[in-house]
Amino acid sequence: MDVKQIIASRVAKELSDGDVVNLGIGLPTMVADFIPPEIEIVLQSENGIMGMGAAAEAGKEDVDVVNAGAQYVTINPGGMFFDSATSFGIIRGGHVDATVLGALEVDEKGNLANWIIPGKMVPGMGGAMDLVVGAKKVIVAMTHTQKGKPKILKECTLPYTAIGVVDMIITEMGVMELDESGVTLTELHPDFTVEDVRAATEASFKVSENLKPMNI
Repeated sequence: MDVKQIIASRVAKELSDGDVVNLGIGLPTMVADFIPPEIEIVLQSENGIMGMGAAAEAGKEDVDVVNAGAQYVTINPGGMFFDSATSFGIIRGGHVDATVLGALEVDEKGNLANWIIPGKMVPGMGGAMDLVVGAKKVIVAMTHTQKGKPKILKECTLPYTAIGVVDMIITEMGVMELDESGVTLTELHPDFTVEDVRAATEASFKVSENLKPMNI
C-alpha cells in the first residue's frame, strides 16, 4: 500500500457498525474503500446527503449527485437528500459520530488549522468548523510531514479552524491520541522507529507503555 492507503486503511479500523461518519475531501474519501463489508457505515456529506455510497464509476456519473468536494458519488439504498440547513442541523446537533478530515497543521493542544493555504486562493473553510465541534470524534488523517516539514506542531502557525478539537491523528508513521494530558503515540508503523517519529514531529508527545504495531 502507498502512504495514503496506509492512512485510510487505519482510519477505517476506528469506525463501528452503525456510525454516521463524515469524510472530508481528499485523502479521507479513500477511507470508504477500506470499510469491511460486514460493517455498515452511514456516510454523510455536508452539502445534503445521508447514505452516500462509493465514488461513481467513470461513464456512470450522475451530474446531480456530488459530494461536498464536487466529486461524483453514488447513493446507497435508503439514502436521502436534504438542504444545507438540515445537513448542518444534523452536524451541529451532535448526530455525527465521527468526522475524518485532513489538516495543514495540528498542535499539541489539539488545535486544528486546515482551511487556508498560504499564497493560494481558497473558497473558505466549508463545513470543517461545524464538523469538528459537532462530531463526537475528530480524526485527522494526513501525511506526517509536508515536504519534510513537521505538520504536528507545538503551536499552529496558520489560522485556526477550531480550538482543542482533535481526538486522534493518523499518519503513515503511526497513531497519536490527544487528551487533556497531551499527545500520546499509541501505535507505530513497523517501518519507523520512535526516534523517526520524534524527528518528524515538532510537538512534544509521550510514548504509550502499551505501544502497538500500527493496525493496518
